[in-house]
Parts: sequence; C-alpha cells; structure tokens
Amino acid sequence: GVNTMIYREDEIRRIALRAFELARTRKKSLLSVDKANVLESTELWRSVVTETGRDYPDIELKHMYVDNCAMQLIRNPSQFDVIVTTNLFGDILSDEAAMLTGSIGMLPSASLGETKALYEPIHGSAPDIAGKNIANPLATILSVAMMLRHSLNLPQEASLIEKSVAGVLKEGWRTQDIYSTGSRLAGTEEMGNAVVRKLGSSDF
Repeated sequence: GVNTMIYREDEIRRIALRAFELARTRKKSLLSVDKANVLESTELWRSVVTETGRDYPDIELKHMYVDNCAMQLIRNPSQFDVIVTTNLFGDILSDEAAMLTGSIGMLPSASLGETKALYEPIHGSAPDIAGKNIANPLATILSVAMMLRHSLNLPQEASLIEKSVAGVLKEGWRTQDIYSTGSRLAGTEEMGNAVVRKLGSSDF
C-alpha cells in the first residue's frame, strides 16, 4: 500500500499562526514536531514554521523529530507546553499524552477552522460502555471549557470549569478508568454532578 502526505505552504502557515498565537497566551514556548530528516513534506513543515516564527520574536521556537518527542513525552512531559505538528503525528502523540493523565477519558480536543470549530473528547464513542454509567465525563466537560475559551472568548468561565474539575479530582473522586485504592469511586452521573456542585461553589 502507498499513502501520500501533502501539505501546502498556506496550510502549514495557518496552523503555525494558530500555534504561535496560543503560545503567546501561555508560556511563550512552542515546539514544532516533524520528521524532516526523512519526509520531504515535513521538511517544508519545518521551513514554513521557522519562517512564520520570525514574526513572533517573543516566542521561543524549538524543533524536534517525532520519534524523539514520543520518547520525551514519557521521560519528561513537563518540558512541553504548546506542540504544533502534522495531523498524523498529532494523532499519535495526543493519545500517548492522554495516558499521562491516567486515562484517554480525561482529554478534551478542539478542531479549529477559520470560521467554525468542533469540540469533543479525544476518545471515540466507546459504544461498549454506553448506558452503563461508567464512562468518564471529564473530557466532555473540559471540551466545553475549550469552547468557551477559544470560540466564545470567555476565558474566565472556561477557567472556572477547569478549576472545578481539578477541585473534584483533588477531593479524590474517580471514575472507574482512573480509580485507585483509597479514591472515591463515582459513576458518570455522580462525577458530573460533583463538578456541577463544585462549579456552583467558591471552594476551589
């Protein structure tokens, strides 16, 4: 079988611009991940990202090969903040990063277009656990926070949701996928209700 990876300069630049703007609101650090030593399409990727970076002198831009990044995510995840990469590499790295939280049920995602965006948990539909009240709802809840921040320009409201989720986890509430001895086991509904209660209080 043969597959073709095609990226145009304007596509790469659009993605890079979004990444640099995001990095500017965070720690002003951006890592571009590619395989420029093997794939010509990602040679172009590295070139365009580097060129785009000249318009963002306040952002520290670094490059890393994807195989090294996959290893570094496990070895020392705290070194990363914003990572920009191709769809293929991002799909793999995001699932890997999800397990650093303990479960793929913890991670939200955003697919951002020029005028529209799609927010959803990073995991699939998981029909095998549908209706059993055991699914982790936190990725869905955190996807709403991303929507508030990136599409509706409501960062304070997004932060309240994120702090509520963090507060519930700090109290020890866990769904089955992230449960460990000593935690407070909760079903989907109970975990969601716990977040709502925390959101309605000022106790973070």
